[in-house]
Amino acid sequence: MSGQTLYDKLWNDHVVHVEDDGTALLYIDRHLVHEVTSPQAFEGLKLAGRKPWRMDSVVATADHNTPTTGWEHGLAGITDRTSRIQIETLDANIREYGAKAYFPFLDRRQGIVHVIGPEQGATLPGMTVVCGDSHTSTHGAFGCLAHGIGTSEVEHVLATQCLVAKKMKNMRVAVEGALARGVGAKDLVLAIIGRIGTAGGTGHAIEFAGSAIRSLSMEGRMTVCNMAIEAGARAGMVAVDEATIAYVKGRPLAPAGPDWDAAAAYWRTLRSDADAKFDREVSLRAEEILPQVT
Repeated sequence: MSGQTLYDKLWNDHVVHVEDDGTALLYIDRHLVHEVTSPQAFEGLKLAGRKPWRMDSVVATADHNTPTTGWEHGLAGITDRTSRIQIETLDANIREYGAKAYFPFLDRRQGIVHVIGPEQGATLPGMTVVCGDSHTSTHGAFGCLAHGIGTSEVEHVLATQCLVAKKMKNMRVAVEGALARGVGAKDLVLAIIGRIGTAGGTGHAIEFAGSAIRSLSMEGRMTVCNMAIEAGARAGMVAVDEATIAYVKGRPLAPAGPDWDAAAAYWRTLRSDADAKFDREVSLRAEEILPQVT
């Protein structure tokens, strides 16, 4: 039996059921919720007489429609009526159903959902992570299978803790060597997109690998995985290494004590096997990448 890719491992660890045509139910570990795609989902549950299955998987924040100025006016500082209603509705839904963690508008910990997940330790290696936002692939930087879902899928995950999915193909993009001075993660991923095209990753989960990727900070890896979407892929990911584990350690929602030791031991297995087979492989030299942005 040939080795498994990182994506294979994450998929296999979370498959609940597979139909003959390949349609699968995938268990979801972490559901990130915000004010734009969740009101309709919660309303759908109420109309169907259902309750959320596992709200302790939910980490919520208001981030899409929150102003960066006028906080001294509170909710009244949100001048757009629809935006204010969405934020108020998120507040009401979390008050009613609860959550693992909630960072509402005006909370000092509130921020972009794909930043606070890692920042708070809600994003952990090995998880399946979904959110009603296309750039959920950001969390793949932590060795997660993470991708965006639609509003009806937000409701489905809330109701069942599972997602209907079909397995994607495996792609590895390896960037070897050292980036030149002034060239960063955004330049790197834009160069990758320039090589494979904006549809080059369609139908694939992309694993970003190579010494140049490993040399990036966790924030840099998040930048690369965030833009897997702009390459046409639904998910991007990076194997776990000591930088991943060091970043997560001590975060508010991260495991601690004996649980930490067991978790870290498992996380270190989250890398593609040496003999794993990919459907497509692409290679770039880091020193050949020029600044793509100014």
